[in-house]
Amino acid sequence: MTQQSLWQFVIEQHEKLLTQVVQHLGLTFLSLLLAIIVGLPLGILIARKRKLSNPVLGFAGILQTIPSIALLGFMIPAFGIGATPAIVALLIYALLPIIRNTFTGITGVNPIVIEAAKAMGMNRKQMLFKVELPLAMPVIIAGIRTAAVINVGVATLASFVAAGGLGEFIFGGISLNNSNMILAGAIPAALLAILLDQTIAVLQKSGYQFLKKLKYIIPAVLLVFGVVYLMNSVSDKNKLKAGFTPEFMGRQDGDLGLRSVYGLNVNPKVVNDAVMYKAAYENELDLISGYSTDGRIKAFDLYVLEDDKKIFPPYFAAPIIKMKTLEKFPELEKTLNLVAGKFNDSIMTDLNYRSDYLNQTPEKIAKDFLVKNKLFRVSRNGNSGTVRIGSKIFGEQYILTEMYKMLIEGYTNYKVETKTGLGGTKICFDALMNGAIDFYPEYTGTGLLVLLKPSAKTIQNVSQSTDKTYKFVDSEFRKQYEIQWLEPLGFNNSYALMMRKKQAEELKVKSISDLKKYLDSK
Repeated sequence: MTQQSLWQFVIEQHEKLLTQVVQHLGLTFLSLLLAIIVGLPLGILIARKRKLSNPVLGFAGILQTIPSIALLGFMIPAFGIGATPAIVALLIYALLPIIRNTFTGITGVNPIVIEAAKAMGMNRKQMLFKVELPLAMPVIIAGIRTAAVINVGVATLASFVAAGGLGEFIFGGISLNNSNMILAGAIPAALLAILLDQTIAVLQKSGYQFLKKLKYIIPAVLLVFGVVYLMNSVSDKNKLKAGFTPEFMGRQDGDLGLRSVYGLNVNPKVVNDAVMYKAAYENELDLISGYSTDGRIKAFDLYVLEDDKKIFPPYFAAPIIKMKTLEKFPELEKTLNLVAGKFNDSIMTDLNYRSDYLNQTPEKIAKDFLVKNKLFRVSRNGNSGTVRIGSKIFGEQYILTEMYKMLIEGYTNYKVETKTGLGGTKICFDALMNGAIDFYPEYTGTGLLVLLKPSAKTIQNVSQSTDKTYKFVDSEFRKQYEIQWLEPLGFNNSYALMMRKKQAEELKVKSISDLKKYLDSK
């Protein structure tokens, strides 16, 4: 099977790509228009009342320093998910350059010119619109130019809160180990930033009189893109609002399988799993993708739909490690296998619940589990070499990483470094292959479908049995990558579709097929 080229991917996904470009422009233009409406008057105000300049610019500067993901996270409790939190976050990021450049441009006007205007009998309003703003306009436009480029970049994170944009392809590609998908999102985003920057540069050089002629056209264009985006984001013909993670959207054991096997097309929003469960609990989403051992299922009273046509293969967790690493650290395999078979789905769900809902630290959860199973030992503080453990960016992986760290430090003389929160499958696996980490916990289903990508016939054959799946991925990883799968931990964290339990009972939906029948009846 020949590998798909970037061009082939773009041709195949051109409709989705065009939709994401429009969404991206809509987010950027609407937030930029709002930032100009807020920032320009503020800049004029602090230029008039200089005592306010330091507090206003200082506050805008503080907002600018908040990491974009954190800022989006702060927006969710106030605005939920979707367009609103993304637009508010982008508005905040665009404020500083617009306010600062407006202030700098007006205060930088030559005092002699101001005195001449006063001598001619101009009042403050006339001086502002006929003298100060025309002279300050190049500096103000430079601020708007900076804000626009910033917003194009930050808008890629809007998919975190189900607001769409090119971030859907970027984060989906990272999760799916798909470079074409990453590039299909990253290249258009970069081109949009360059195009927007150069367009505003032309306007900047055109002069104040030319801009006056466009004073209605430019806001209208920004507003049109914003309205199109908002209309697209709220238009949903389905009775149920669905939200799936970027990774789930592009997998055969995800949205692709739901469409091909069940004939289920729910036009889902793309949303990060960090906010997805709570969005379902708060009625902002009705149907979500999730993980069968996630503690938030219990915390938010969700119901897992039966996969009656078996599109989700076994997802048994086990450490994957290079065979050379096992030779370098001969005590490692035996130590890591101490927890093999010590878990089941119920145990892992309970541990995740303690992390996701009770907010206990991974260290405490891991230690309590090891103590309960009589496996905990005090660290030897050894110095016979350093083992580097990686993890993906969700609670379960943090817990397992801490567990392995305690076992290694308690049973061997090795030191441990943890590199947690590495993102999706691609980042973790690339880090393992490149020697940045020595091992990380992976799942047999992910190894099969995302990393090996065998033929459909092979997938159908090996995914019918837990043992078959494990043996196949272990064998193929040894051959292709010289990587070994250690013994499975014992729990199956497969993908799942879930709804609020009360809603599922009201609609009499117990399985994915029931959901399909319900949607077909509407």
